[in-house]
Amino acid sequence: MTIAPQRVVTLHYVLSDADGEVLDDSRARQQPLEYLHGHHNIVEGLERALDGQVAGAQLSVTLMPAEAYGLRNEALVREVGRAAFPVPDLAPGMRFQTPGEAGPQVVTVLEVRDDGVLIDTNHPLAGRTLRYRLEVLEVRDATRAELAKGHPLPPDTDHTQVEDKKVL
Repeated sequence: MTIAPQRVVTLHYVLSDADGEVLDDSRARQQPLEYLHGHHNIVEGLERALDGQVAGAQLSVTLMPAEAYGLRNEALVREVGRAAFPVPDLAPGMRFQTPGEAGPQVVTVLEVRDDGVLIDTNHPLAGRTLRYRLEVLEVRDATRAELAKGHPLPPDTDHTQVEDKKVL
């Protein structure tokens, strides 16, 4: 079965930066990635590279920033009040997930000042060229419940208990 929209894909990957530094390794964590193809669950360039592949495929993909997490936007670096962070021991490099206009966003602390905090709301991998080594483990049709939710569901999910907003 080929990778196409409405199919669940399970794969292992090693993510490295342009210098070869490993940023993530699903096999080392013993946790393959499972996603619903065609539903924007992974970065656009990676989804495009996987389209049409089959179980057993192994490929290397290099993504420029625009195909991955986007270009850095310096307008997303700004100062906010210290009170915005309930953590007493705030330090540069700390990351927090906060609600954003387009859903959750990661905020990285760049500098802690007496009365404010310099933050960066760019994705931590924005502006970086990324290299993936991929091994496709499985490709299967998504269930109706997975299509309704927009992502894979755990194997023990009782699909009759999932709200289905699709109209027959």
